[in-house]
Amino acid sequence: MEFLRELLSLSGVSGDESLVSGWLQKQILQRKGSWKVCPEIYSGENFHDAILLKFGTPRTAVFAHMDTIGFMVRYNNQLIPIGGPEFVEGAVLVGKDRLGDIRCRLIGSEDAMIYDFPRAIERGTRLTFEQDIRISPSFIQAAYLDNRLGVYNALQLCETLEHGWVVFTTYEEHGGGSVPFLLKFLQETAPVKQALISDITWITEGIRHHEGVVISLRDKFIPRRKFLDRILALAEQSKIPHQLEVEAYGGSDGREVQFSPYAIDWCFIGAAEDQVHSPDEKVSLGDLDSMISMYQYLMKEL
Repeated sequence: MEFLRELLSLSGVSGDESLVSGWLQKQILQRKGSWKVCPEIYSGENFHDAILLKFGTPRTAVFAHMDTIGFMVRYNNQLIPIGGPEFVEGAVLVGKDRLGDIRCRLIGSEDAMIYDFPRAIERGTRLTFEQDIRISPSFIQAAYLDNRLGVYNALQLCETLEHGWVVFTTYEEHGGGSVPFLLKFLQETAPVKQALISDITWITEGIRHHEGVVISLRDKFIPRRKFLDRILALAEQSKIPHQLEVEAYGGSDGREVQFSPYAIDWCFIGAAEDQVHSPDEKVSLGDLDSMISMYQYLMKEL
């Protein structure tokens, strides 16, 4: 949990993921010697802030986006959303510009968000929800569980993975952007035909806490049924708690995979959260455990 606390404390709004990327690279370098297979690491300016890890001879790639939603300062105390943050009247926002640290309040309305701060904040400054991590025996609650838990799951997977790609992506919350060029590199280096999306989905009338990791049959986009059938058969075989999601909206890095020029099957698999894109996102620890176990199982079997 302390490792997860540190990850949750980092700011990484879409387009500004360098802090998270640097922290991840440090963790990978420190930990890779204890992993079952030591991966080849690809990072640096040619990949912007994304990181690719190649284990053995990959058959499947796992994608986990590092970025979060947030806000950008405009003019006259105005805020523009980055991604789709919830408007929570009075929520504390934090950030930093050239004049110093910022801790202000979110006020106004959903259609006209502004900040309450004693001075003008520099244009273009990114603000995030102030972090407040709460862990009980059954739940974890904090800002940015989407998608820090997906990143955490991918790092846990690295400990036992023998063959596969683990890819930490950027920009996902604000329309995507890094997956196309990462896929090109991946397919030219060690091509795969299937992908799993390590991300966090929603609690709905059909998806509940404590009933296992969610396997998404569709969101706004629809994976190929033949691949879904393989995933579902393996999930049943695993005996790991899971539930099936069918939604009409939402998207992930899976959209970028589907829209790419490569014939790669994909499936979104992740724990579900309540109070999405707010300072109080809430995930069952049991569902997170199921997510970690399911990825480790599937990456051996696919």
